[in-house]
Amino acid sequence: MKILYFHQYFNTTEMAGGTRSYEMAKCLVAADHEVHIITTWREPTEKTDWWQESIDGIEVHWLPVRYDNTMSFAGRIGAFFKFALKAGQRGCRIGGDLVFATSTPLTIILPGYRAARRLRTPLVFEVRDLWPKLPIAMGALKNPLTRWLAICLERFAYARSDAIVALSPGMAEGVIQLGYPEDKITIIPNGCDLDLFTPSEVAANKFRTKHPELGTGQIILYAGTLGRINGVGYLAQLAHLMKDRFPEVRFVTIGHGSEAERTHQLAKQLGVLDVNFFQYPAMSKQELVGAFAAASVSCSLFIDLPAMWANSANKFFDTLASGTAVAINYQGWQADLIDEHECGVVLNADPDKAADDLSLLLSDREALAETGRRARQLAQVRFSRDKLGQEFVSVLQNAYDKSRQV
Repeated sequence: MKILYFHQYFNTTEMAGGTRSYEMAKCLVAADHEVHIITTWREPTEKTDWWQESIDGIEVHWLPVRYDNTMSFAGRIGAFFKFALKAGQRGCRIGGDLVFATSTPLTIILPGYRAARRLRTPLVFEVRDLWPKLPIAMGALKNPLTRWLAICLERFAYARSDAIVALSPGMAEGVIQLGYPEDKITIIPNGCDLDLFTPSEVAANKFRTKHPELGTGQIILYAGTLGRINGVGYLAQLAHLMKDRFPEVRFVTIGHGSEAERTHQLAKQLGVLDVNFFQYPAMSKQELVGAFAAASVSCSLFIDLPAMWANSANKFFDTLASGTAVAINYQGWQADLIDEHECGVVLNADPDKAADDLSLLLSDREALAETGRRARQLAQVRFSRDKLGQEFVSVLQNAYDKSRQV
C-alpha cells in the first residue's frame, strides 16, 4: 500500500517529543508499505513552503508552521487550520491507497478526510486524547459556539472513519459512548522501545558526568512537556517537602512548555532551585536514555483532572522500558497497571501526602530496584513496540482489504 500518514507533530528520536508516528511508520515500511508522513516543521527556518526528505525509508513532507506550548490559544488554533488547509492539498497531490490521520489536534481529520474522499481510499483515525473533552474540562474552550463546533468536529471524525485506533481503554470507551461501533476500534497504547531504553550503567554514568551538580544520590525525573495540564510545580513542592528527609535526592525536570518559567519561579521561592531541584531544556529521545538510566524514579504528572485519566503518556512507557520505578499522581488505567504489577507508586494529588508515599518508596533501595525490574518486565510482556507495531500494521491492512471487497 501507499499510505498517507497525517500527523502535525511528527518527531524522530533525534528530536524532542513523542516518536510514536516515527516508530509506527518504520513498522509499516518494514512490512513493505510506502509511507508518506505529512507534517510540520515547528522550529525557525528560512524555508516557506513544503520540502521532502527520506528518513529510514519514510518519505517525510515538512511544512514550516510555528507551534509550541507557550503560544496563545488563538495562535495555536491558527496553526492548526493553516496546516489542515495545506496538508489536505499536499495529500491529494501525493496520492495513496489509504489515509491515516492521528490527533491531536482534532483538526487533523480535515486534511485526512479531504484526501481520503478525493482519492477514494479508506480513512483510519487515531485518538490520542479525548479532544474536545480535555480543553472543555480545563476551561480553554469557554465560548459555547466554539465548544459546539469542536464537538461537531469530533463526531465528524468518528463518523467518517472506516476504523479507529485508540491509545487507551478510556479513549476507546469515550468513542463508543458517542455511538461508534466497538468492533471497529482497536486499542494500541504507546509502546516501549526496549532496545533504545535498555538499562545501562554506562549511559547513567555518562549523564551524571555531564551533570555533576546532581551528585551521586537518587534522582526523581520528570521528562516531558511542562504545560498547564501537567502541573509540574507539584514536583517543586515535593522537592521542598523532601529536602530535609532525603537531602541527597535530586528532583530533575527535562522539557519545555508554557509552565516552565512558573515552575522555575516556584522552585526559587521554595528555596530548592539548584539545591535539590534542577531544570533542564528539552532533549531528544536518544539524549534522554541516560537520564532515565540514572533515575531511581521517573514521573508522569497531571493536574487533578479526571478527564486526563485516560491518557497514554510517552514518559510512562519510556519509564517502563528503562526499568525505572514509575510514579504518577492521577488515577485511571495506568494507576491500575502500577498496582497490579507493583512497578511503582500512585502518589496522592496532595504533595504533603505524596511526600510520605515517595519517602516510603525511596527508603528501601533493594525493593526500589526490584520495582524497576518489574517495570521492565511489564514493558517486555505487554508494551513491546515491535508487538504493538505489528498490530498497527494489521489494522491498516484490514481497513484496506475491506475497502477492496465493497
